[in-house]
Amino acid sequence: MTQRTLADWLSYLEQLHPTAIDMGLERSREVARRLGLGRPAPRVITVTGTNGKGSTCAFLAALLRAQGLKVGVYSSPHLLRYNERVQVEGVEASDQALCEAFAAVEAARGEISLTYFEMGTLAAFWLFQRSALDAVVLEVGLGGRLDAVNLVDADLALVTSIGLDHADWLGDTRESVAFEKAGIFRAGKPALCGDLDPPRPLLEQSEALSAPLFLRGRDFDLAQGQESWHWRGTCRSGQVLELHDLPLLDLPMENAALALQGYALLGLPWQPEVLAAALLGTRVTGRLDRRPVVWRGKSLSLLLDVGHNPHAAEYLASRLESRPVAGRRLAVFGLLADKDLPGVLAPLVGQMDRWAVAPLPTPRSRPAGELQAALTNLHADVSVHETIAAALEAQCEQATPDDEILVFGSFYSVAEALAWLEGRINGE
Repeated sequence: MTQRTLADWLSYLEQLHPTAIDMGLERSREVARRLGLGRPAPRVITVTGTNGKGSTCAFLAALLRAQGLKVGVYSSPHLLRYNERVQVEGVEASDQALCEAFAAVEAARGEISLTYFEMGTLAAFWLFQRSALDAVVLEVGLGGRLDAVNLVDADLALVTSIGLDHADWLGDTRESVAFEKAGIFRAGKPALCGDLDPPRPLLEQSEALSAPLFLRGRDFDLAQGQESWHWRGTCRSGQVLELHDLPLLDLPMENAALALQGYALLGLPWQPEVLAAALLGTRVTGRLDRRPVVWRGKSLSLLLDVGHNPHAAEYLASRLESRPVAGRRLAVFGLLADKDLPGVLAPLVGQMDRWAVAPLPTPRSRPAGELQAALTNLHADVSVHETIAAALEAQCEQATPDDEILVFGSFYSVAEALAWLEGRINGE
């Protein structure tokens, strides 16, 4: 039999389970038992939250790797290649390694049906367990309590923020979302929350488990100045730790502060200059991601951001306001149908001089006509295009070097823009 390529495997996984999302741990737990999967590394850190998971995971991995630790990171979704989801020492898993992992999970599952995400999560754990890692950082896919990542007992459980998203699965209140996300907490193990207003269920879960809870604004915090920022937190023994005059970051410093508090609880060396350099060097594709592009002789500036809910839009708006541009801001925008369109537009509509909207390459896309109608009702200047790439080219056509083009609204939007950029670099 011909061996499956990675593309073959991914196509197969998409058709394996009757529904794309099927919350619950029973199926995954049994397959993990059959695979002999235990803890993927001596140190396990699990990260959940409505926004900020990706950058928090990246900051944590950078801080750990700066101490010479061998680190694995599991994240989702990917932008251009599935390989992005599984990284060891900052390097994406190869096609061959992923195919071997999928084959192992497939052989073990037998009659048990698994979703695309469950297969991918077990495959990542299988690879990590064979990589002799010192630590793994695991990003929850959806919620926490019933997410496949939650199979592993974490030494540290981090909640970045709590907002409304995925209401069909997590409920339509912050309390219900908090309950699901607090499901990653473990008895006696530290739990951290970066949300300044954590709902009661999160606090109750930490109390019920006797899990020491570290809250931003109480146990750790940050203060931002014009040219630097400062961090205060708590070490394992309860003593206060501080870092002063840290360089400003492009990624959210709230998430860096949360990652620092997590690091401080691991009992690893505390070297301010090493920690500051690790944070400053952290990059996450598609999150406040600035890219230059030359379009017909013009040097233009793109800003890519995967923000797709009101909380992310509000944060993005605050960052744009703090960094004015000499010219105009031109938006390229697409959104999934199940997202809060008014809530996403409200913080940003006043900061954009012109919008170019397009459908996303998925049946879940909101029609471009609906985006146009919503923006027209808000008195925005808007044009409609067939694809995100076409919308981006239209904005490049009219942009000047003083302008900034913002591509946002979905992982799909940013993926299309990255593919377009990659094509230009490769001369397509």
